[in-house]
Amino acid sequence: MAGNVTSLFRDGAGAGPVDFRVPGNPYFPTPGMFDELAARLREIVTSCPSDTDTVTAELSALLHLPPQCVVVGHGTSELITWIDHLLVRESLAIPVPTSDRWTGRPAVTGKRVDMFPLQEADGFALDLDRYAGFLRARGSRAAVVCTPNSPDGGRPRRERLVRFLDAMADLDLVVVDESYLEFGDAEPEPSVAQEAVLRPNVIVLRSLGKSLGLPGVRLGSLAADPALAGRIRSVLPRRNLGSLAEHVVSLLRDHGPAYARSRDRLREDRRDMTARLTTLPGLTVYPSQADFVLVRLPVGAEGTVVRDRLLTGHRLLVRDCGDKIGSSSRFLRLAVRPQADVRRLVPALEQVLYDSVPTAGSGYSSGTPTVDRLIGETSGAGLRLTGPGSDVAAPRPAVPAPAVGTGVPLPAAVPPMPVPPPAPVTPWAPAASTPPGVPARGGLTAAQVRGTVRPVETRPRKEDRPWQNTGT
Repeated sequence: MAGNVTSLFRDGAGAGPVDFRVPGNPYFPTPGMFDELAARLREIVTSCPSDTDTVTAELSALLHLPPQCVVVGHGTSELITWIDHLLVRESLAIPVPTSDRWTGRPAVTGKRVDMFPLQEADGFALDLDRYAGFLRARGSRAAVVCTPNSPDGGRPRRERLVRFLDAMADLDLVVVDESYLEFGDAEPEPSVAQEAVLRPNVIVLRSLGKSLGLPGVRLGSLAADPALAGRIRSVLPRRNLGSLAEHVVSLLRDHGPAYARSRDRLREDRRDMTARLTTLPGLTVYPSQADFVLVRLPVGAEGTVVRDRLLTGHRLLVRDCGDKIGSSSRFLRLAVRPQADVRRLVPALEQVLYDSVPTAGSGYSSGTPTVDRLIGETSGAGLRLTGPGSDVAAPRPAVPAPAVGTGVPLPAAVPPMPVPPPAPVTPWAPAASTPPGVPARGGLTAAQVRGTVRPVETRPRKEDRPWQNTGT
């Protein structure tokens, strides 16, 4: 692919690329707030930021939490790094697929990462009872629950999560990552931050930069009981936030109603986007409580090919999930965007997936060599072609009869078998809407394509069973 993604934003030819990769809040800050920020930018960046305690006190008032229970950081990534360094001793369990900051960071620092596979057949829903059993069987000392989870956007009910926290009171640590919680609408008060400050082993994480529509401003926070929060706070610099991050906190303080309206608009956009995507036949759309939506492509479609074609042919940026443990490139995570952007995405995705039946030499690639070969040799319905564009099955070559005088007797005459006419190729027509999280009619699930997934081995590893060691 010529050039790079950055060049597409700079060339200025036609409509600019629409970014469905990075989730955020397109309605906050408002244009007026950006104008105010631009007018004060010189003042902000040339001023020394306040100390962390001042920013923490202001943010904790907005979160309705005691200041001694809140820690602010240079993004949640900084806080996760210190949580791993200080509080995760030997092992950490995490449902997958999920954010690689949880699957990657502890492994780098030598911790055992126990991955609990979320089942595609269940819509990647987290069953907390099964997860608790997994933790006991593996002997994990720390656990993470992402609510909502990325990339699927699902989350457990608050009451079930609180019961899980009670059941895991003997663990060293339970982290509830609420980085995308601001955009849910299934419950009025879904956060468990108020529960975390009452428990000695629970931390709740929030990503303020993402929810405020400013992911470039690194700003995260955690809530925990005073002793646990104090351990994290003690290792952070006295001024670990810049002046711009401090100004973002003041935006939330001064423009609370506008922020609430922005979340309502994004929830409406998510409902509209989900409804439009479910009209595409063969596409599975998973219910989401986040500012992104997970979709599974039809059988035979390859996410990297779809991604590249949307970029080069339609100037749309999407994210395939092939790099996530527990997922594959057949899945795309699409950030929720305003309805005008979605009206560009859905027809483009339809064209990439369901355009006219390709023929050999058309340059088409599904991303799967076997599928490409079959499509190139047939009409797309399993019928061998006799010529370009023909829908008639090629006849078998005739077997020459033995020559007279060769001593080989000729077979008795056999009446010719009737040859049935080739099956008509039914032209494509839009199918009925696919319910969220349910494969389209006649489709196959990815589990059926790949085969049955073996259950995760929960027995102790050999090196953890000294009574079975042979000494060799």
